[in-house]
Amino acid sequence: MDDAALPGKGEPLTTRFLSGGTQNVIYELTRGDDRCVIRMPPPGAPPDRDKGILREWRIIEALDGTEVPHTAAIGVCEDPSVLGRPFYVMGFVDGWSPMDDHGTWPEPFNGDVDARAGLSYQLAEGIALLSKVDWRARGLADLGRPDGFHERQVDRWLGFFERIKKRDLDGLITATAWLKAHKPLDFIPGLMHGDYQFANVMYEHGAPARLAALVDWEMGTVGDPKLDLAWMVQSWPADTSAPDAAEMSYVDMHGMPSRDQVVGHYAEVSGRQVDDLDYYLVLAKWKLAIVLEQGFQRAGQDEKLLAFGPVVSALMASAAELAEATDYRN
Repeated sequence: MDDAALPGKGEPLTTRFLSGGTQNVIYELTRGDDRCVIRMPPPGAPPDRDKGILREWRIIEALDGTEVPHTAAIGVCEDPSVLGRPFYVMGFVDGWSPMDDHGTWPEPFNGDVDARAGLSYQLAEGIALLSKVDWRARGLADLGRPDGFHERQVDRWLGFFERIKKRDLDGLITATAWLKAHKPLDFIPGLMHGDYQFANVMYEHGAPARLAALVDWEMGTVGDPKLDLAWMVQSWPADTSAPDAAEMSYVDMHGMPSRDQVVGHYAEVSGRQVDDLDYYLVLAKWKLAIVLEQGFQRAGQDEKLLAFGPVVSALMASAAELAEATDYRN
């Protein structure tokens, strides 16, 4: 760090484990008054995580100077001989995650339901701003392949499902056929997060709600940003004032704006039309069902992964129902 002239030169180093598992580990580094965060694959992570961590770095570095809330890009080391794996150092975010207290909002948002709405609007604004980033000018022209994006989504994930398949999923054939027949004729490519939800953002402390950073860029790419929007709202309660709104998501949705309201805010900030959102909702539900099915198939005695089973079935059935309802309306 001293040789690279990173913050805190000459000061003693203290570390604190923040989070991590099989894909990445994250530590806080403190040197004097300077705090930063190191992110790297753990020793047992698959080799492709080395490329993944450097891919994440490219995105974070490219976001410097944009309006997108993000962690500061401080430094990267591609040499695995230093710590065993490539890693990067980013700025420390003095904020909070919706997952810090298992989906319970911190004060004042826990007690003040009216203040809570801003959390949703800020969430939508994060990807709206991301979709406006000039990814070519930021050196990310080779990050993804937007041409044929939707064809590859369906073919890739259908092929993935066939490789892991141990059971039939009701609605899969219907939803897959509908997606192939209704893919967008055209779209404006943009930078995508790939797994956008409350779990992958941080907020500043206090009210009003202010997004501090989008985090966890493992799935970041250049594609169709409206899939990020659909991923965010695919399970949004139709009525956030309903008694079961807290049970329909991993966070308490009471007091949140409706799905139409957050989608409208995204459209206003991003400048993108959202008239064809149903296609993206079907794709998001269909894709998430397949992603979670992998976890269910390898669950063993893991109760958390076993719980994915009925969730997968409900998602795929919902995708098929929405596809059929869309055809009926049209």
